[in-house]
Amino acid sequence: MKFFGLIFLLLGLIPSAVAKWDPQALDATVKNAIDTFYTPGMSVSVVHQNQLIYAKGFGLANIAKQLPVNENTYFRLASTSKAFTAAAIGVLVDQEKLNWKDLVIDHLPHFRMQDDYATQHFTIEDLLTHKSGLVGGAGDSMIWPEPSGFSREEVVKNLRYLTPRYQFRQRYAYSNVLYITAGEIVEKISGKSFEDFVDQHVFKPLGMQCYAGDMPKTALSKSALSYGHRDSEGIYPIPRNAIQGEALMSAAAGGMVCSAAEMSKWVSALLHDAKMDDELKNLGETSELIESSQQLPFSNKQLNKMWQSYTILGVSDTDTEWDSTYFRNYGLGWRLSNYEGYKHISHTGTLSGYQAFVALIPELELGVVVLNNGSNYGARSAVMQTVLKMFIDTEQKDWVAEYVAYQDEREQAYLSRGDTTPKALAKGTLSNKQVVGTYSDQWFGDFIITEQATNKKKNVLRITSSRMANLRGTLSAFQDTSYKIEWDNKNAASDAFMHFELDVERKVIGAKLHPFSTKTSNSHEWRDMHFLKVE
Repeated sequence: MKFFGLIFLLLGLIPSAVAKWDPQALDATVKNAIDTFYTPGMSVSVVHQNQLIYAKGFGLANIAKQLPVNENTYFRLASTSKAFTAAAIGVLVDQEKLNWKDLVIDHLPHFRMQDDYATQHFTIEDLLTHKSGLVGGAGDSMIWPEPSGFSREEVVKNLRYLTPRYQFRQRYAYSNVLYITAGEIVEKISGKSFEDFVDQHVFKPLGMQCYAGDMPKTALSKSALSYGHRDSEGIYPIPRNAIQGEALMSAAAGGMVCSAAEMSKWVSALLHDAKMDDELKNLGETSELIESSQQLPFSNKQLNKMWQSYTILGVSDTDTEWDSTYFRNYGLGWRLSNYEGYKHISHTGTLSGYQAFVALIPELELGVVVLNNGSNYGARSAVMQTVLKMFIDTEQKDWVAEYVAYQDEREQAYLSRGDTTPKALAKGTLSNKQVVGTYSDQWFGDFIITEQATNKKKNVLRITSSRMANLRGTLSAFQDTSYKIEWDNKNAASDAFMHFELDVERKVIGAKLHPFSTKTSNSHEWRDMHFLKVE
């Protein structure tokens, strides 16, 4: 990609075809967004007509050390990593080592879904389309809060314990564990670790200094720390999600690391191949000529496969009002929609302390990358909207103000539903002695409850997960045989109920967990766990 030799000469130049492009206005929007949405730092890159016209950083990568963000600052990509997982599969398909329609069980014999039909018919393509029949986020409790105590092989083996809510291929429900399963396919077929394959066969051919695996110290030193925000304490660090330079179990679903400048190489290659594909098709060239034009490490045939629509997504009134969007779909690692009359290809990434947004409009030869180290989606969304609207003949709004109003409206709607905090209506009926012990679930592992002395007269109950290091907290009687778990790390997990089960002799024999809320829900992180007390 020859244009990268001219990167810094081109920064800030105004493309003649785009009268609204205003780098100074974008600077102001980014600064306003990170201040308004409590985001320490942000990096943005814009590719247009095969030129990198904008690559800048704003704010701080590390507040304590006062380290600034620039275009080369590394952030966690979160779920924008999924496109690279799909790309790795595409490379293997081009190498004729597998097919999108291959059955997963033929490559991973230990793969099992609870639904036998799904097990026997689940294809590699199905792993990436989010219509497995499971609820959204099923199995995420094996991944987060990191560090995870589960291996990828265990994630695949434990899929059989996740209860489906829908029919196989019936509807959309977001899944991270199935992308991890796709990563296991890559490892099995290639004979390399998933991280090494992505680094060598996706990032390296594109000249991208990005990482699915371990990072060199030089890159690690340029990494942004992750942050959250609470009104009571302001902006605070989230060290458990910080980039440590080591590969994560979650790499295929959301654990890769890159900078805005390096990600611009990715969007440039995608746009280049999409343009060449369209031009050569218009000329009636053969598929061999189309594929020979590629800069991507996989063929245009695979790119078109990834950018096809497989799963219908919902469209909100806001989508239609703001962007004239009337359809949204999921491809393979990408979301697809119409946006002001153009095809819009994108994905967001959300992890406590990191936010990512990648969007492309091929017809305009436009690609945008937004990365930050905060936890409020308003910052990335306001900046993305501002950039895209600059290249489209439509009214430009103050998108920071729009998202402030939108979030206020959402908060008021939530509050109007009433307080969902449970209130105890009866006294607790169990003693600490009855509750203390080890509780084991067949796939999630153990919770250990112990009684510990404090400086106060009354001892406290402590609960610890054997598999997830950040799941530690205090257990207190709520009512009847229900207890409340208050986790030490409020950012790692929300408070939960632990409902204890008794036999006829009032002996505690097991327990189930549920979110600490009056709302009844069957779609939560604890739904497929049943802890039996170990004697």
